[in-house]
Amino acid sequence: MRKALLLDVRKRNNREVVKLNMEKTFALRRHEVVRDAPMVDDFMARWPALFEVSEINAEFKRITTVPLQSKFFFQVDLHSDNLTRLFQKRGGQLGERLKRITAQIANCDDVDAGRECIIKGVCVYMGEDPDNLLQEYVSLDQNTINKAIEDTTVGIYVVKEHASSDEAEDIGIVLEGIKVLQNLDNVALGVAVLFGLMYVLNLSYPADLRYTFEVIQKIWMEGNFPTEHLL
Repeated sequence: MRKALLLDVRKRNNREVVKLNMEKTFALRRHEVVRDAPMVDDFMARWPALFEVSEINAEFKRITTVPLQSKFFFQVDLHSDNLTRLFQKRGGQLGERLKRITAQIANCDDVDAGRECIIKGVCVYMGEDPDNLLQEYVSLDQNTINKAIEDTTVGIYVVKEHASSDEAEDIGIVLEGIKVLQNLDNVALGVAVLFGLMYVLNLSYPADLRYTFEVIQKIWMEGNFPTEHLL
């Protein structure tokens, strides 16, 4: 069935068949992830159908029973006002950085951009650097971008033609120096999917973003599930 899936993903208008067979092969996939801890590129070669936003959403729900994307967005929006007030109360150097973020939130009319600011604010508030989560590449040639991505263990990249550009040319997710997803709609979606991939691939939270991911897990996703999900 796994080998058949390799052919199924190449066929047009075959989404339902792929979805059904991904569900049927879930136990095998989890066994491979937990037992073998494969490299990301090897796992992508074996299960290419998994590396789509819809399938990561489905896989996360199979593992945790919690809907990923809808829950993430709902909770970010629900907590955004309280978090903004919390950011404003923080003093010191972190407080100065958070004031700049809250100013961006106040002047932001776009929901997705507002969510991105909230996520960056959580990073700063937890004493972590948003640049470890999100890296922007502006006015750079493709070879330079590819080299930087190859040196990235975990993160989200944003490619822009100009610093003033509101629209990104590409937003994607990097794991082990490999682009595992590209052309995502926005950064907030990228963070949600990256969080989901931690569970789908049984990865530990990055040490320099541990507290940010714990906020996502325990407050936004309201989950006490560990990062290791044994069968």
